[in-house]
Amino acid sequence: MLARLAFVTLAAALLLPAPAHAQKFQAGSPYICPNSDDSGLDCYLDAVVHLYRMCRHVKSIEIIEYGYADAQKGVNGAKSEYCVDKQKLNIVRPYQAALKDATPWREVVDHLRTLQAYWLDSMANLRWRDGEDGGDYEYRVDQVFEELSYKVDDVRVAFTTPPDAADRASAKVAPKAVPKAAPKAKAVARKSP
Repeated sequence: MLARLAFVTLAAALLLPAPAHAQKFQAGSPYICPNSDDSGLDCYLDAVVHLYRMCRHVKSIEIIEYGYADAQKGVNGAKSEYCVDKQKLNIVRPYQAALKDATPWREVVDHLRTLQAYWLDSMANLRWRDGEDGGDYEYRVDQVFEELSYKVDDVRVAFTTPPDAADRASAKVAPKAVPKAAPKAKAVARKSP
């Protein structure tokens, strides 16, 4: 009886969720960002392409199974809808880690926000549009990879510039000369007779 109780206690301890501090985002998650594990920023830039590709494949399977027009009828599109919902949740932590890494770079943060908005829009637009030609659909959803590539490059290029905080510090050391504006003429108040 005591051995059985010890076994149940051990099994329960192994099955309980880990403490919150052990569940912090790890940059090298092989499921979310399989190609990059250097930092939160690198993981996020890898994840936007990888997670879009995963849902793109799921949608392709639905199209193969049901055809373009029927891929969303009834429960036929449930797999791709689940994929999109799941990846929206999976991208949150890498996105937050990327924003944290990019905090001193205002331009990088702006590019990350633009990239995230584009990614979310692209995930929502994986659906086939009524009346859309198959070739047009394929071109539209595959064009996203090229655009993601450009947006990822924008982030990487902006990240190579000095942080905004360093720019402000150097501006305090050597302020730029600001030309003075010409004084404005004073308006003369006229008295009526």
